[in-house]
Amino acid sequence: MLKETIEDNIVIITLAHGATNSITLETLRQMDAIVKKVNETQALKGIVLTGEGRFFSSGFHLPDFIAFKSIEEIHAWFDEEEELLLNFFTCEKPVVCAMNGHSAAAGLIWAMASDYRLVKNHPKVKLGMSEIKIGLPLSVGQSEIVRYGLDSEKTYRNVMFFGEMIGVERALEIGMVDEIVEEDQLIARAKALVSLWIDTPNRPFIPIKKLMRKQYADRIRERLVDGSWKQGLACFLTDEVRGTLEFVQASMPS
Repeated sequence: MLKETIEDNIVIITLAHGATNSITLETLRQMDAIVKKVNETQALKGIVLTGEGRFFSSGFHLPDFIAFKSIEEIHAWFDEEEELLLNFFTCEKPVVCAMNGHSAAAGLIWAMASDYRLVKNHPKVKLGMSEIKIGLPLSVGQSEIVRYGLDSEKTYRNVMFFGEMIGVERALEIGMVDEIVEEDQLIARAKALVSLWIDTPNRPFIPIKKLMRKQYADRIRERLVDGSWKQGLACFLTDEVRGTLEFVQASMPS
């Protein structure tokens, strides 16, 4: 589901699942174990998240959604996913996302959960949140983290309601990414940022990041406990949404 390497005491997580690097719960569990290791290991400086091939990630693995049989199963899936997303969002050390290609849906959500977002300079690379076009809502954590990453209610509205896939220049303009980087410099730039932020006396990056993100993480956890957000998840059992998901999955590169 992913590959893990260590370069210069920085963990490189490479999404590697099929042609589009779709994300499963197992992928997120593997990533969570890496986050915990980075938090607990003094020598490790941080994380670079990237993908293999032409895609960073197309999002969640749609066959998992198509296979849902009951609302209880859906709730359990999202309960775990939300916790894993929050753990990634609150990783103590620097997390830089180096998008090597197309990024959509959950791929972009995890990019937004990172501290900084780079994207490969290529005219064909597209990024966006297409959920509205296939009938899916976001969960509480997903919604709050995308909003946090975009840093503007208006930008968040436009990204979510229009569901457009946009090029890298437009993505930079609206703050979806922080830098456009040439392909051969992508990982090097990401590693340089991790080192820049963590290689300082007493590592003040860690408490600064905690203060920046704690209120958002706490707010997300409060809303998760409320549980009312789960009402929208019943859509996964409707024929209309299932049919759309099956159509999208069939059209994906194999």
